[in-house]
Amino acid sequence: MADGALSPGVNLEAFSQAIAAIQALRSSVTRVFDCLKDGMRNKETLEGREKGFVAAFQESLHSVSRDLGELERLSNLVGKPSENHPLHNSGLLSLDPVQDKTPLYSQLLQAYKWSNKLQYHAGLASGLLNQQSLKRSANQMGVSAKRRPKAQPTTLVLPPQYVDDVISRIDRMFPEMSIQLSRPNGTSAMLLVTLGKVLKVIVVMRSLFIDRTIVKGYNEDVYTEDGKLDIWSKSNYQVFQKVTDHATTALLHYQLPQMPDVVVRSFMTWLRSYIKLFQAPCQRCGKFLQDGLPPTWRDFRTLEAFHDTCRQ
Repeated sequence: MADGALSPGVNLEAFSQAIAAIQALRSSVTRVFDCLKDGMRNKETLEGREKGFVAAFQESLHSVSRDLGELERLSNLVGKPSENHPLHNSGLLSLDPVQDKTPLYSQLLQAYKWSNKLQYHAGLASGLLNQQSLKRSANQMGVSAKRRPKAQPTTLVLPPQYVDDVISRIDRMFPEMSIQLSRPNGTSAMLLVTLGKVLKVIVVMRSLFIDRTIVKGYNEDVYTEDGKLDIWSKSNYQVFQKVTDHATTALLHYQLPQMPDVVVRSFMTWLRSYIKLFQAPCQRCGKFLQDGLPPTWRDFRTLEAFHDTCRQ
């Protein structure tokens, strides 16, 4: 029963007899070639040698014919393997005599085994995921979704007058900071923030959300040839390039979509801490300069000054 289960459609007993018949056939063929190799030997006369050679050769050929017939009979008893072999005619690739150069068949077997394992593990994963499925039906989810009120994106589209009022209040909060608001491209606001005589900051806003900031020196030109704010050119000084990078990080830190006015006010408060960019020492090492640069980092919570390497 076990053999039949392992090899359906194949008679294993006849298969073993066929292997023995193949060995016998190979032996008979070997005797034929030995007879041809030896020729006419051990006979005194030419006629006797010829008769002996012909008799031995005929006997060898009869043995080959007999063994070949037995092998054909057993091959009919062995039976055919299952037709549902997964590789079908690809097994013919194994007959390629240049396996060392084009090992297609061995690679195909490895891919087939890997595919079977993948299918097996995918089935196990599917069963585990089905066990952890939610009990809530699609209809119940649809009902709850209908009952849930839709959130109106009120903070994304704010009237320009409201934005102007927020910027105006922030401008009055910091006397050493001046903010000029302009709208060269429609409703989107652009701010030019001048912090004392230290630096200038170009702030590109979408409603009350800050999209981009560029920090430049106080004496650097912030306008293009046509009189518009230059929102693409970097500062010529490394110190202000560092501050620009830190300002971009600050935009990612101060995030509160429900209260964008608080975000703008917090960012401006953080930006105001650079009023002493060239006067405040580093709170870690106590030095004013490190690698030729002042402390360009400001802590988001305490607003203390640190060098870029000392803040780690």
